[in-house]
This record gives sequence, C-alpha cells and structure tokens, in this order.
Amino acid sequence: MHIDHRHKLVVKDLGIDTYNENIIFLRADSHVCISEGFTALTRVIVQNKSNRMIATLNVVTSNIIRNGEAGLSFEAMKRLDVKEGDSIFVSHLRPIDSLSKVRAKIYGKDLDDAAYHEIIVDVVAGHYSAIEIAAFVSACAGDNLTVNEMTSLTKAMISTGNIMKWPNQMILDKHCVGGLPGNRTTPIVVSIVAAAGLTIPKTSSKAITSPAGTADTMETMTTINLSVEQIQVVVEKEGGCIAWGGAVKLSPADDLLITIEKALEIDGEGQMIASVLSKKAAAGSTHVVIDIPVGPTAKVRSQEEAMKLQYYFTAVGKAIGIHTEIIITDGTQPVGKGIGPVLEALDVLSVLQNESEAPLDLKERAITLAAALLKLSGQYPPGKETEVARTLLENGSAYKKFVSICEAQGGFKTPELAKHKFDVLANKKGVVHSIDNRKLARIAKLAGAPKVPSAGVLYNAPLGKKIDKGDLLFSIYSESTGELEYAKEYLNSLTTVIELI
Repeated sequence: MHIDHRHKLVVKDLGIDTYNENIIFLRADSHVCISEGFTALTRVIVQNKSNRMIATLNVVTSNIIRNGEAGLSFEAMKRLDVKEGDSIFVSHLRPIDSLSKVRAKIYGKDLDDAAYHEIIVDVVAGHYSAIEIAAFVSACAGDNLTVNEMTSLTKAMISTGNIMKWPNQMILDKHCVGGLPGNRTTPIVVSIVAAAGLTIPKTSSKAITSPAGTADTMETMTTINLSVEQIQVVVEKEGGCIAWGGAVKLSPADDLLITIEKALEIDGEGQMIASVLSKKAAAGSTHVVIDIPVGPTAKVRSQEEAMKLQYYFTAVGKAIGIHTEIIITDGTQPVGKGIGPVLEALDVLSVLQNESEAPLDLKERAITLAAALLKLSGQYPPGKETEVARTLLENGSAYKKFVSICEAQGGFKTPELAKHKFDVLANKKGVVHSIDNRKLARIAKLAGAPKVPSAGVLYNAPLGKKIDKGDLLFSIYSESTGELEYAKEYLNSLTTVIELI
C-alpha cells in the first residue's frame, strides 16, 4: 500500500523578509513535526498544485501560527506563488546529488562542466540552503579554481539565466572590478559610445557593500528597473541603456552567490571572473573593456594580482566567445568628488555638462575607457579613438545622448543632496600623502548611502594637494542627524583617513 507522506497545511503570511532564503515556519508541537521528526533547519519540499520548492524549516513555539498552518517568508511565498489562506503540502527532501560534487571540491578535486552545471542548476532552483551555498563559495575561494573550472562555472551561470539577443554583430560593454569610491565612469562611457553610433546595452549592479553602484547612481536620475523587452526598445532607439541587471535576471546564480560571498567577506578570483563574464555573455556582449584599479586600499592591491586577473579574464572570455580588453588603472584614491548615489550622479552630470569644476580625473578615466571601446569597434582610424571620445564629450553630444537614454528609460530627473552636512577640516598643515579608500567608503555608508541615495561623502583632498590647517578635507551628507552622528562617531575613532606629510 502506498503511504502519502505529504502533509496539507494552510499558508500564513508572517510578514518576514529572509532575502533569497525560502523559509517555512511550523509549530514544534504540530502533527507534521511530530510525525516526520522535523526539527529546526530541516530541509523540506513545499508545493502546491502548480509549483514546488525546497525550504528551510524554522520551528515556532509561540502562538504566532496555529496547528494546521505554515508560515512562509516573503521569498518563499513569491517563489511558490501563494497567498495567505492557500493550501500547501510539506514532505521530506531526498538527498541533493550535486552536493557530492561540492564535497569533492572541498577536498580539492577539480570539477568538470557537468558538475558545475548540476551545482548551479540546483542553486538557482533554490535547492541549496545558505549554509550549502556558503560551502560551495568557500570551496571555490582563493586559488582553488583552475582556468578550465572558471570557464565551466561561467558557462553554467550563463545557461541558467536569460540571454539577450541583438541584431548587431558587435555589442560593446564595460566593467570595473570595483573597490574604489566614486569611479562612476559607466554613465559617461555609455553616453560617449552610444553618441558614436555604437551599441552598448549596459546592465549594472546595485551596491552590496559599497556606498553606491552604477544602478544606485542612475536611479537618482531615471528609471532603471526595466524588463528585457524595455531594454531592447531603449537600445534600438538610442544605441545604449544603463539599466539594473537584477531586474532582468541575466545571471540569477550570480546574485545568490554574491550575497553569500559578501556575508563571508570572500571575493574569490574565480568566482569574480565567472560573475562578471556570465553577466556580460547573458547581456549579449561580444567585446568588453574591463577596468582594474590597483591601489593599497583598493580591491586589487598589487600589479602582480592585476596581471593575474588580466590573464584569467582574457582566457575565460576567449573560451566563451567574448573579446576582453583589460585596462589597469590607478586605485590609490577616490575617482571624482562624490561617494554615494546622488553625489556620484552630480559628478557624472558635471562631467557630461562640461562644467569648469567637474572632476578631471573622472573625465579622463571615462575618456580612456570609452576610447578603448571605440578602438575595439575598429570603426575609427588607429590612434584617433581618444580624440573622438574627447570631442563627443566636450561638444555636448554625450550629454545629449545621456538625457535621451534617460528619457527613453522613463524620464530624466535632477538628483538632490541630503539636508544635513558636516565638514571635516584639517587639523594641521601638509600635503595629502595617502588616502584610505575603505574608511572613506565606510563613512559614506554610515551616513546612509546607498539606502539613502542623497547621503554620502563629498571629497576635497586629492593626493598631492597642499593643505593648510582648517582647510576642508571632505564633507559628510546625511538625511538624518542620527546617521550623521554614526558617521562622526566612527570618524572620531580613527587615527587617520587622509594622511598629510
């Protein structure tokens, strides 16, 4: 006789956000937990008539839910497509086969294409708990992935997401590995390249641990939450876009892995390569310029490390059919003046509008990257690409294109700064010798960025600048006095952020 071990329960919406984790809440004294021996952190199958997922069990001993009910997190309700009062069924989870591959990787074994594909399919399907994803991320960290494995992981991440198709044979793109405050070159680069008549459908990330991502900055000026179809309409009309990649799920596995990497403060080279190139391939890019800033407090600390990344990006890019051009740049100090979504947006606009006070370093870096993309296109005389990029920026064509892109994405708006400000002044005379990028970024985050777009730091002390006692080093902007006090308290705990000699 067949025994059905599925237990019928009624959904209770508890209003709990668990981010990407599927969580189910059951009473400890429920018939389900007692009969099946379910305990906290048990992985179970949850399904209704049309959908199925794997969830982690949290056990409740209060009266927040009753017998016969099951609480679901926001993510679980969304994935299962249910509402309060709907019926669901809970049953035991069979062993997940791909976890044996993760264990093999933990013990140092090289995995092949099939193994990485099996793991990533299960990750995207929600079969892995956060703990199991953490085990995979840790096993791949450091130098634990060969170039072939990086390629396998990249291919697996591409195959589990959407892939955008374009009529043009050449699709340009750019990426910065990050780790440097400011450095908001993307909106300027896209505007120059699109103004040159080339195709550059840019999808960008929101910040996870930094004070701003390109998507955060763009969201202060236009709509970024576009569907694949909307992106295609904008690009067909304007030649480029600057949209949020998270909205189109081009590489959904990457979003899940990054969340765990950041929580563990692990940023493995192999996973970074796979992360970047999987999203570029999924966006349909054929030629990509990658900016690697190098500096003592940047993500990449040495020239040797940058050269290794250059090799990996080039080799894996070639294996998946993307031509990559690597540009190693100065990462010793912030690029531009603003750190935070609105402040960085104001930098971008000042460069595009050719204002006299626009940050020259941001302008020149954007021109360098745009020129590299123009060179990849092969449509300009060799050696003239920088001149073309500069002309398109300085004659107003890039700004006109930027506004047109914003209008096509939903309208252009001018960003506004936070209402509270605190100026940090020099307590002695000297010349700016070094800057701790990480501490500046932390101050901007404590002030509220990026969650509060108008918050952040306006930087005024570049390397080599002569400073008198009482001169402005930087200003902290915040929408609330409480957050401003958090930033000031952290600042007061530091011995130095900007070193003068």
